[in-house]
Amino acid sequence: MAYIGIMVSIVVLVTIYLAYTGYSYYTTPLEERFYHPRYNWFKASGLYGQGLGVIGTFLILFGVSIYILHKRYNILGKWVRLKYLLEFHIFLCTLGPILVLFHTTFKFGGIVSIAFWSMVAVVASGVIGRFIYIQIPRTIEGRALSLNEVQNMKSDITKVLEEKYSLNPQTIQLFLNFTSAEKVSKKPSVGTLKNVLKENNVSTEERHSIINKVREERSLSRKIARLETMKKWFEYWHVIHMPFALIMLVIVIIHVVVAFTFGYKWIF
Repeated sequence: MAYIGIMVSIVVLVTIYLAYTGYSYYTTPLEERFYHPRYNWFKASGLYGQGLGVIGTFLILFGVSIYILHKRYNILGKWVRLKYLLEFHIFLCTLGPILVLFHTTFKFGGIVSIAFWSMVAVVASGVIGRFIYIQIPRTIEGRALSLNEVQNMKSDITKVLEEKYSLNPQTIQLFLNFTSAEKVSKKPSVGTLKNVLKENNVSTEERHSIINKVREERSLSRKIARLETMKKWFEYWHVIHMPFALIMLVIVIIHVVVAFTFGYKWIF
């Protein structure tokens, strides 16, 4: 979580800094920006403005490339887990578009507008894709688990409660109702389960152990119930995410080629 927190903080701080630094320019009407004292600095072809575009584009391309190459060819070996690289990919492909947004000085038109809205669609679908991704149970390396693998992770809660704690069938059914992913008319609360265990003279330490166990079982039951659905959604997500990413990439390449053709060299 600290890893994600740092990246989120960087995105927020960079956005605040860019907005604060260029506030007077970005809030100036388009037809009056030419007269702004720092027009040559903030304009899209200026040293600062163009720099944001170059760096933002690099972050996007690097974030996409490193993730795809590692996912397909494992170029980083076992040094980097895929799930952490995915977070880094999302970080770069969120920060990059923000830099590109400020590079445009919030002025959209023609082919650039297509690239911008494609970029927005890519970022938005990326956020949705991450939500779907984390719903799919995975190994510690990030590989998606199959339905059988997830089912094998479940233990026989009935056997544990009956043999180890000698609970009666009616009490055990309460725990089964709690762990079930299906809608049960009278699903007990955690407090109810704790009281039941207390009434059966189960020690405090063992009560905590049982409650943690049934919570894990409930989580696995829910994952099993939504596993196939999430995998289908993930396939559909690729159909949406990839085309917009390709459109954005093609237009960005065209934009860069045109810019360099007209002599915009930045610091090179």
